[in-house]
Amino acid sequence: MTEQRRLGDPVPDWKPCPAPSGAVLEGRYARLERLSAERHAALLFGAFEGHDAVWDYMGYGPFHSAAAYHRWVREMEAGDDPLFYAIKDVEAGAFGGVASFLRIVPAMGVIELGHINLSPSLQKTRAATEAFFLMMQWAFENGYRRFEWKCDANNMGSRRAAQRLGLSYEGVFRQHMIVKGRNRDTAWFAATDKDWPALAEAFRVWLSPGNFDAGGRQVESLSDLTALVRVASDPAL
Repeated sequence: MTEQRRLGDPVPDWKPCPAPSGAVLEGRYARLERLSAERHAALLFGAFEGHDAVWDYMGYGPFHSAAAYHRWVREMEAGDDPLFYAIKDVEAGAFGGVASFLRIVPAMGVIELGHINLSPSLQKTRAATEAFFLMMQWAFENGYRRFEWKCDANNMGSRRAAQRLGLSYEGVFRQHMIVKGRNRDTAWFAATDKDWPALAEAFRVWLSPGNFDAGGRQVESLSDLTALVRVASDPAL
């Protein structure tokens, strides 16, 4: 008996996506500017200084002097892949972290969010969540089909963040890398353009000022709003 041929769904009239240009991304709580040593390095070093644990899962850092961090930013600022953003908390009026687009494949409509490093002042803020939303929104509004998030499998904070944002768990690549002399297994998450309309509505509801009480506490959690969109949840959480 001849086995039936199985083929993927057609993708009619596909055209490559534009590559990110580094244009400013701005929302109610967050502003993302292309990373610049001159404009951002000193401010970011001040936000990170004394918090060496934020570098635990990065392939670089911690930086123990402003000059060393400035040199690193200078090396990174001109790159197109990864393309780094500095993240500003608009309400606080301060830059507190970075994130980048990377592994950008316009021909296939695939893009990744990575090199995420948030200072304690930016962690668990509306600005941080909106920053990730703005990057997802840019990608899907510019035709990307797949938006990826990968992290060290030991980094449970990053795994929780990916799932909270509505990205679906896709598994762990064992012995994927050696980082700072240690093995790294890599957990994979992604959202697709089919997921995006429902995820965008979830973000809209969560980011609405009406979703927070006078003390800034959320009424509805983003995890609850995105739960029905995720096609697979992380079994480690």
